Amino acid sequence: MQIIRNCSSKLLKHKYLCQPKVYSLYYSTSKDAAKELPLAPGYQPRPVEQAYWEREQRQANLPQPPVGGCKRGSFRMLLPPPNVTGSLHLGHALMATVQDVLARQRQQLGYQVDWVPGTDHAGIATQVVVEKTIAASQGKTRQELGRAAFLDEVWRWKAEKGAGIVQDLRQLGCRLNWQREYFTMDEQQAHAVNVAFERLFDEGLIRRRNSLVNWSTALRSAISDIEVDTLDIKEPLEIAVPGYEQNVLFGRIYDFAYRVVDGETLPDGSAEEIVVSTTRPETILGDVAVAVHPLDPRYTKYRNLEEVKLKHPFRHDTIPLVFDIAVDQEFGTGAVKITPAHDKFDFELAHRHKLEPRQVFNETGHVVGAYPEFKGQPRFEARELIVNRLEDLELLRQVRAHTMQLPICSRSKDVIEYMILPQWYLKCKDLARDALSELHSGRLQIQPASFETEWERWLQDSRDWCISRQLWWGHQVPAYEVIDSKGNSQWLAALDEKAARQKAIQLIGSEEFTLKRDPDVLDTWFSSALLPFSTAGWPEESYKERYPLDLMQTGHDILFFWVARMMMMGLKLTGEAPFQRVLLNGIVCDAQGRKMSKSLGNIVAPQQVVQGASLESLKAGLEQSCEAGIIKPSELKTSTDGMTKMFPNGIQECGTDALRFTLMSHNIKSHFISFDVNACYTNKLFLNKIWQAMRFTLGSAKTLGISLDQFETLEGVSLGVWDRWIIGRLADTLSICSQSYTSYNFHLATAALKTFFYQNLCDIYLETTKTAIANRTPSAYIHVGTLTACLSWGLQAMAPFTPFVASELLQHVPLNIELKLSDYQDVKLEEEVNEIVSICQNVRQVKSRNEISKRHQPRLSLFAQNSDSEGVLRRHLPQIQVLTRCEGVELELLDESSKISKQLSFFSTAGALCSFGLKVGNGLALTEEKRDEMQLVNNKKLKKLVNELQRYRMRLDNEAFQLMADKAVKMHFENKVKELEAEINSLTRLAA
Repeated sequence: MQIIRNCSSKLLKHKYLCQPKVYSLYYSTSKDAAKELPLAPGYQPRPVEQAYWEREQRQANLPQPPVGGCKRGSFRMLLPPPNVTGSLHLGHALMATVQDVLARQRQQLGYQVDWVPGTDHAGIATQVVVEKTIAASQGKTRQELGRAAFLDEVWRWKAEKGAGIVQDLRQLGCRLNWQREYFTMDEQQAHAVNVAFERLFDEGLIRRRNSLVNWSTALRSAISDIEVDTLDIKEPLEIAVPGYEQNVLFGRIYDFAYRVVDGETLPDGSAEEIVVSTTRPETILGDVAVAVHPLDPRYTKYRNLEEVKLKHPFRHDTIPLVFDIAVDQEFGTGAVKITPAHDKFDFELAHRHKLEPRQVFNETGHVVGAYPEFKGQPRFEARELIVNRLEDLELLRQVRAHTMQLPICSRSKDVIEYMILPQWYLKCKDLARDALSELHSGRLQIQPASFETEWERWLQDSRDWCISRQLWWGHQVPAYEVIDSKGNSQWLAALDEKAARQKAIQLIGSEEFTLKRDPDVLDTWFSSALLPFSTAGWPEESYKERYPLDLMQTGHDILFFWVARMMMMGLKLTGEAPFQRVLLNGIVCDAQGRKMSKSLGNIVAPQQVVQGASLESLKAGLEQSCEAGIIKPSELKTSTDGMTKMFPNGIQECGTDALRFTLMSHNIKSHFISFDVNACYTNKLFLNKIWQAMRFTLGSAKTLGISLDQFETLEGVSLGVWDRWIIGRLADTLSICSQSYTSYNFHLATAALKTFFYQNLCDIYLETTKTAIANRTPSAYIHVGTLTACLSWGLQAMAPFTPFVASELLQHVPLNIELKLSDYQDVKLEEEVNEIVSICQNVRQVKSRNEISKRHQPRLSLFAQNSDSEGVLRRHLPQIQVLTRCEGVELELLDESSKISKQLSFFSTAGALCSFGLKVGNGLALTEEKRDEMQLVNNKKLKKLVNELQRYRMRLDNEAFQLMADKAVKMHFENKVKELEAEINSLTRLAA
């Protein structure tokens, strides 16, 4: 007791500028409090998390300390808003956990963290889901319901689902600033959106024009590029398309002829023609030209003619043959039809040649009235009719299989139709240039750095942004069409109708006009691009108090669609970049690296991992999604089969901490992150290991008649070799954790923490203390003090990753035990203990391989290579006996006079220090089979050692190595050669 009193007599001295701040995560561990806190026999996530929330609630009801004191400044982040369409998925959980870990670590360092939560109205996604829900429950379309009634349904959906998302984030342990929670269509956000639109419009950056857009005929709306999936078709394939009773066949190319006007008559009597190739014969009606490459020898004869006209098969007019270097000579016949109203390539080519587009389909995907023969036909039914008519006209030449890429709407699964329609566009050229200069100047840093190339690629080729959508759910475009008494039309932007009327009077100089607001809504990304400053209160000047952000963290897949646009809008509307650091994470996939999808049945919700889920409940969830219209009935069986294959026994309860720790165990900067539920359960067992270490420490203190709160410092305490070693491992672990926050390599921190707690502390150091503690020797008090310090500081390092279990366990140990970690970072000591641990591992491997247990009373014989090795081994014999789980240990110097006992049943080498042998009792017979197996293992080991020795000798014999390597490297290689030679010699003698 005198030793412990001496080492705990000093009071904690605050040596640092800012002592790590103590939040509700950490609690006082006074004697009375510690005695009142029982620790359950094992770690169970639910009661631990419940207790955490109860403490949080009590803490919230206490008077809060004034802001200030040990304040290092603010740290601001914005949580990428999850769509309001449903519950949190693992991608959201990853981003939220990454940011929460950063937030908690900054809080520990004394920063005032302002991390803003919110949800996104997700225009298209939400409208699609609600439409499916209404169709399933009421049997109505939104058009039948009406705009006002439909929007009421969406707001009800938002109220229900938005609350669920917030609850999921809270349960994940996120320390968000809920007082600043926003919704992208709340009053503040709506005002900011309208002001931004008006300012950009008045500057001439937003204009309305006809242009080609991605059009979903099912949604009857333009959609963004990110909402377009590409389906690779290798061979003819039938695909279900919304609005068609039968599947539609894709993956074919059609060759048909355009006859040349005033062309030659060929020898066989047929007219001169140019055969074109197309995968979309239904758009022939809108052809305005045929294009060929100017260097294509098949069409050289037409190159010098003043004009070449071709007769259109369905219109009473002609179209020109044009030459353009963009035409792919290898595609089909090398001649392609140009339909600018329905194709991106054709639209650009027609613009270069000043060709006017002709529209074929209306907004619902039916043929327009300009073509009476096919009027009103759905586009893919019109395809078959047109192909048949071409055959009747003897113009169809060939139909064959062809690989193609089919653009699919990710929301409606409709085949995208490119359409020229009036839309609102934001000019991005100058905005993109400014955003690009932030990177080039070094003010903006992107992690991983490889995405800087993507930033440049997107912004250097930035085109005007189509910001309007033909939806009902979203921010209605604050633009008004003014039609004067003469019927002339103009557009203006205003915050409301009253302001619009005032502007209209000034614009036309009269009060005789009609005013009509555009019914379209803005692209969801437009409002999202304003979030860094709109959530801070912009356009009010007070926004500057909470702007800019310190870090923008999100998925790499929306680098351009969101991150770059936030940068453009922030620079333009505030004059200051919204952030200077960007951290991008990868896409979460399943354990096999497959992207999670309903069709594969491999989608896992975070709460299913946290709480566990039976296979029956997983199947029931899929059935509910089908009933709600989220999953198609045709997909249900496939999804169910995939889910059954992935989780035949359901999902075991893992708890929130294990989920968080598993997510952060991956390199989040990897392009794809393979999430394995089994790894999550393994981490739950790891947390139980720490729990048991705490129970052992508490029990040991009780055995010694002390309480852990007596430990205030380890300064001035005479620690043993293994005590110093474990504190050295703690120092290295804390150093790795600190560096990982700077580099965002969180997986290095979790790996270091797992190694420290699991291997170093629990499997090694704790085991070596048991004998001393059981015998109540003076060193027992030092061991318990060391365990307490390791648990206290180690759990504080774990706390950002696993806040629930850390909060529970930290109640039992004192905080901020004085410990000068740098004094314990001893490389020589670490190498020595590592060698001892390696020896023990080799012994245990032999025991395991030969099924030697405690009942066989194994005794270990160590044969030191030399006197120095003998001295090292002798210092650690008690620990070797404990860690090898042997009844006794003998040590002998291996020299020429050594007589290795023939009683050794099993033997091998264990590195440079020694060889070893095991004697076992009569209960285990050394059969001929086991002897041969042991000999085989040793021979393999000998061969490996010899090969390694040869590699080292070759390096030493290399002249370039001798010239280039420094003295320390050469010495390392020479020592390694000596060690390998000694081990080979020992193994050879043992086997003799």
